[in-house]
Amino acid sequence: MNKNIPEIFGSMVFNEDVMRARLPREVCKSLLKTMEEGKEIDPSIADVVANAMKDWAIEKGATHYTHWFQPLTGATAEKHDSFITPVGGGQVVMEFSGKCLIKGESDASSFPSGGLRATFEARGYTAWDPASYAFVKDGTLYIPTAFCSYTGEALDSKTPLLRSIDAISREGMRILRLFGDTTAKRLTTTVGAEQEYFIIDKEMYEQRRDLIYTGRTLFGAPAPKGQELEDHYFGPLKSRIAAFMAELDEELWKLGILSKTKHNEAAPAQHELAPIYATTNMSVDQNLLMMIYMKRIAEKHGLVCLLHEKPFASVSGSGKHNNWSVGTDTGKNLFKPGKTPAENKQFLLMLAAVIKAVDDYQDLLRVSVAHAGNDHRLGASEAPPAIVSMFIGDELEAVVDSIISGTDFKGAARGKMNLGIPSVPTFTKDTSDRNRTSPFAFTGNKFEFRMLGSSQNISLPNVVLNTAVAESFRQFADILEAAPDFEKALAELIKDTFTAHRRILFNGNGYSEEWEKEAARRGLSNLTTSVDAFRTFTSEKNIALFARHGVMSEVEMRSREEIMYENYAKVINIEAQTMIEMAGREIIPAVGSYVAEVASAAAAKTAVIPTADISAEKDIVTRLSNLTGKAYATLSLLREADEAAKKQPAGEPMAAYFLDRVIPLMKELRETVDEMETLTATDYWPMPGYGDLLFSV
Repeated sequence: MNKNIPEIFGSMVFNEDVMRARLPREVCKSLLKTMEEGKEIDPSIADVVANAMKDWAIEKGATHYTHWFQPLTGATAEKHDSFITPVGGGQVVMEFSGKCLIKGESDASSFPSGGLRATFEARGYTAWDPASYAFVKDGTLYIPTAFCSYTGEALDSKTPLLRSIDAISREGMRILRLFGDTTAKRLTTTVGAEQEYFIIDKEMYEQRRDLIYTGRTLFGAPAPKGQELEDHYFGPLKSRIAAFMAELDEELWKLGILSKTKHNEAAPAQHELAPIYATTNMSVDQNLLMMIYMKRIAEKHGLVCLLHEKPFASVSGSGKHNNWSVGTDTGKNLFKPGKTPAENKQFLLMLAAVIKAVDDYQDLLRVSVAHAGNDHRLGASEAPPAIVSMFIGDELEAVVDSIISGTDFKGAARGKMNLGIPSVPTFTKDTSDRNRTSPFAFTGNKFEFRMLGSSQNISLPNVVLNTAVAESFRQFADILEAAPDFEKALAELIKDTFTAHRRILFNGNGYSEEWEKEAARRGLSNLTTSVDAFRTFTSEKNIALFARHGVMSEVEMRSREEIMYENYAKVINIEAQTMIEMAGREIIPAVGSYVAEVASAAAAKTAVIPTADISAEKDIVTRLSNLTGKAYATLSLLREADEAAKKQPAGEPMAAYFLDRVIPLMKELRETVDEMETLTATDYWPMPGYGDLLFSV
């Protein structure tokens, strides 16, 4: 490993230092202004920037360039073009024009479009996003881009994100001006996305069709040991894992990704990587790169990285904690309470804006994390429940309640932590404990949105956050700008907002049945499945929100709704088909062979000793024969239900059929097969079990 980290950090990124070194002063100044203020790029500088970018990339070993974009698959896409241009006489030169930098063209009909593009309407465009750094990877210059159709609709995750960033900046600046801030020019949102994942041995992985096809184990009896001893969490790193993590860190550092923290997570074979925050746009790009590199580097070490939210049924699932904050281009964090949050009126207004946004758009926040994989995870083992609520800590909740009631806030002084060991210094405790069951928690100067699944692109959750808070800012600014007495109107607005939205605040146990009942009494939504959540996406309220701020049109929203349903149905269909194949072609035949072997052994025993006790053999044969019959019957029903599901009308009807008819049969088949596994000799079971998968590295 290269020990000179400052030297390698960002070495493969066309960052500000590289720009200043390679671009003429005025060109660099213009480009940086575009990045910092979100202004349109000056087309006259494009050729100069493109040429400098090309020369730098070639020095880094690049021969090609690609417009790197985020279609609505949840992943990334790239088409590579070389820099070579013929000049006659069988010779070539390396060229890259401003036109090629700014705009590319891609087939728009082969990606999910929700009906926006048909096969005969194939043209789509990629457009350079100068606010996210270009970088070199595998001999190619990667240029982050937005992706749209020939008719201008967004076909990607990045375009709505960039629009939402503009929206929260535009409306938030109105608030800052009212508080006398005349120096800030733009609001910026930042995100640090903690990434959880599993690592297993590649040889084990290759023996499991379910992991190969779906990313999760569709069958699997629990191992004798799981995570109940809590010995894996923060435990020593195994040598193969440590080597993988070390190489991963180095490769991410080269790309300018601030990989900061790594550790074992709660479940065996589970781990976490946490970066330092970056601007939201760059953080989205970097998280996608992190997932790509996790998979690639794991393979180099004879391992496989699993990013599915629930690859193993009996242990914790994997999420992605989206640490989100808002600040100014002058470096001020708007969510920093200060020493006296009860007296910090600007902070209280910002807090009120977020509380209002989360309460008003609970459904959108739930939709933003809804997909088939995450349905297996939410509601247990440190994953928050499907009910959206906010944790702000005891002190801030007391501030809110004192404002609502009109009483003086009597905050307790922060206590000291003294462990009673002379050599260990005392220190000041935080104002509140942490709540791992809360979907949306205030953590000092940022909010941690904990509902995201480990495999998902983090764009949509941040689009929703940015736009919902922008709407709060808009409504607040309309009131305060028209108020004859700003201070009076401000105090009333904060109190009224806290009063109206107090119901979303909850500091207790999000897993308890009492909270589910209490949330219902409060009128909070409980969208337990992804299909339930999808049904709320294009409500009149939500369409109006995105349209008002220019983030997504109704057409773009309805296309995404269609893709959500379609993707859900496809995922469940693939899982059902995989279960049918594994049970029918591997498991039932293997168990049949074992039953025949046991029966044969029993017959051989009685042939020699007619009075021999064969009750154990009879019990095994009887139980496995009954379970095999049950599994085969359920398998037949599952096959029929899966075929019927595919004949349903596309969209909500098909997804709902998979949810209501196919998934229950999948669960029933799994329960039967998992019981069969516990009775079948290891040598006969056709695939590695949970113990092998979780403890083999």
